[in-house]
Amino acid sequence: MYNTKHLLISSVLSALIIIFGTIGYMAIEDWTFIDAFYMTVITIATVGYGEIHRVSNIGRLFTILIIFLGVGFSMYVAGVIVQLMVEGQIRAILGRKRLNNKINHLKRHHIICGYGRIGQVLCNHVRNTSIDFMVIEKNDDMIPTMETDEILFLTGDATDETVLLKARIKEAKGLVAVLDTDAQNVFLVLTARQLNPNLFIIARSCESRSKSKLLAAGANSVESPYDMGAMIMAQRIIRPTVTNFLNLALASQPKEIQMEEIPITPASHLVNVMLKDSGIRSKYNLIIIAIKKDDGQMNFNPSFDTLIEAHDTVIAIGEAVNLQRLDNVLNPDC
Repeated sequence: MYNTKHLLISSVLSALIIIFGTIGYMAIEDWTFIDAFYMTVITIATVGYGEIHRVSNIGRLFTILIIFLGVGFSMYVAGVIVQLMVEGQIRAILGRKRLNNKINHLKRHHIICGYGRIGQVLCNHVRNTSIDFMVIEKNDDMIPTMETDEILFLTGDATDETVLLKARIKEAKGLVAVLDTDAQNVFLVLTARQLNPNLFIIARSCESRSKSKLLAAGANSVESPYDMGAMIMAQRIIRPTVTNFLNLALASQPKEIQMEEIPITPASHLVNVMLKDSGIRSKYNLIIIAIKKDDGQMNFNPSFDTLIEAHDTVIAIGEAVNLQRLDNVLNPDC
């Protein structure tokens, strides 16, 4: 906006000086419009073509005035151009520095490798949550899109150890491999697993034969968008009501019903309390779908005498505001 204002001022000043000079020569020297316009332009430009007619003393003084105006205007335009160039570079440098500072402070974050169609959809869903994440994208053409989407990103090859270290992979909680090909994802998973053995890695697979390779490389989970899409379409045919309910529960609309998983920290006052005494169902108007134990065992539709223990994960369904209230109780220190 600031740069556009300067360009507009330059254009208006240029037009005003040319009009002023043309009218001045026509009035002082009684020249035709073409002669007056031509004299004004070559005077402002200081090209030194010489006078096209003899100029009176008043005309010479007027010419000196036009020269001063033209030189001043030229210096102003040159300053604007230099300012646009320098400010653009400085803004880019400062913007990159701010991004790097934010990235350097990330911990327990997720690294999304690839900002193609799947990467963009994934980021759109994650950005409205409390999960910290950043993107690694090799294609420089995607930089404007990532800047518009206001996400943290690094440009570079995600399979390069140096780039992954800049993304603080050793401090990261998870990584999502959604690069262009399965071969790239396999190499990425191998590299990421070596750098952080405890990293939770999700990888995309385009071909079914690549799943075993990705799992062998170190991926915790391998997903195929094509298989998932086909499964969802099949479920819409077989169980349309259930599918609509799940879509509603998994949507991110704040006023609608949602399904959420909430880990339980030892600081919660509900630790070692039975589900019937916790008041979760009555106080927060939530339905407990399941409780995942610390060892990974899933207790579906837990009974009223189920004991809530530290490091369990409660899977509940209800309105977003009530889910947030429950999260505050189960995670008082967060």
